[in-house]
Amino acid sequence: MPLPVIERQSLVECHSSRLKGLQLDELLSEYLAVFIFLAVALGLGVVFLGAGAIAISRPDPEKVSAYECGFNAFDDARMKFDVRFYLVAILFIIFDLEVAFLFPWAAAFKDIGAFGFWSMMVFLAVLTVGFVYEWKKGALEWE
Repeated sequence: MPLPVIERQSLVECHSSRLKGLQLDELLSEYLAVFIFLAVALGLGVVFLGAGAIAISRPDPEKVSAYECGFNAFDDARMKFDVRFYLVAILFIIFDLEVAFLFPWAAAFKDIGAFGFWSMMVFLAVLTVGFVYEWKKGALEWE
């Protein structure tokens, strides 16, 4: 239902007088947290980019040595990559997801009852069987 013309004018006058009452300092103080967040984010970005530029310009033998993957950092990009590295990474993701399922289960343990308890026990048993199978196959051996 449209407002009468008199009420519309009084609303506009009230709103404009309220805006005139706001000072610039009050407006900026409401956004101070946003400005601080942006300043910190920009500052950290500049620091990290600067640190990366310094690290590239002054390499030492430890920085360019083989790290975790077992081959030199500046070899041919088309060289063969050991499949066992992928296997260990996939196993890590699987067991990381197991932990991700355990946290909400533990938080709601009082409310889930016997069915929720035994469902998680079956889930953990399946993961344990898979872990034992991979261990017996030698998937976790790094020669």
